[in-house]
Amino acid sequence: MKWQDFPTERKIRGKPFVVSHRGSNKEAPENTLRAFDLALNQGAFALETDLRFTYDDEIVLLHDETLDRTTNGSGYVRDHSLSELKQLRNREPLGDRHRNQLSMETIPTLSDLIEQTHAQIPLLLELKDPLFQDRRYATQFVETLNAHNMLSQCAIISFQSKHIGTVKEIAPEIPCGQITLTNPWPKRGAELLGPLFPLVYVNPLYVKIAHRWGGVVCPLDTVPEKRMGYYQWLDVDAVLADDVKAAIKAMVSSS
Repeated sequence: MKWQDFPTERKIRGKPFVVSHRGSNKEAPENTLRAFDLALNQGAFALETDLRFTYDDEIVLLHDETLDRTTNGSGYVRDHSLSELKQLRNREPLGDRHRNQLSMETIPTLSDLIEQTHAQIPLLLELKDPLFQDRRYATQFVETLNAHNMLSQCAIISFQSKHIGTVKEIAPEIPCGQITLTNPWPKRGAELLGPLFPLVYVNPLYVKIAHRWGGVVCPLDTVPEKRMGYYQWLDVDAVLADDVKAAIKAMVSSS
């Protein structure tokens, strides 16, 4: 499904979509192919992930600027080539009974994820790397999506508007969004809105106003099952979940 069709499909569906946050990272290492595959098997509509550039300018899926938390490597992602990163292993989830045990999962590229999902699954791509502000890197990113016929099935988000601005200039058709930790009012013109969840309590009209302006709302809350009843009452468009299975169960029980 194209992101542009999202509002219409949401109305037909009658309840929020579940977007997997870095894959089902409660049961598999975050931002790995196993975590994404598990999320889809559990019923995720779309996959959210984080993008960074390697030393040799490959686009990889990693949240942190450094390798230390999630892998058996150390140092900055940008200081390593893709071949060096592929030799590392991701750690199992911290909540796993094998705490901090290394998995067999390697660091995937954006192309790896698209190929695994056969270019059929909508992606929500958070641009973490400041290099996305550079036209050369933004162009490379857009060309990667185009090569897989994925431009219409992807949306980009960031806490930093400058990270998405250059990409939007090159590919105006790609939906982009704002994530905010502090602003209780939706930004007019933003196609996607990710307010930190307390903000929709501060301003219960947030979703209604965003919809009036044509925006899609997905609160920044990776454990939405705790507040699912309220989210459904607000009529949010999607929820972000670390545990897809738990989010879907909560949605059913609160309907």
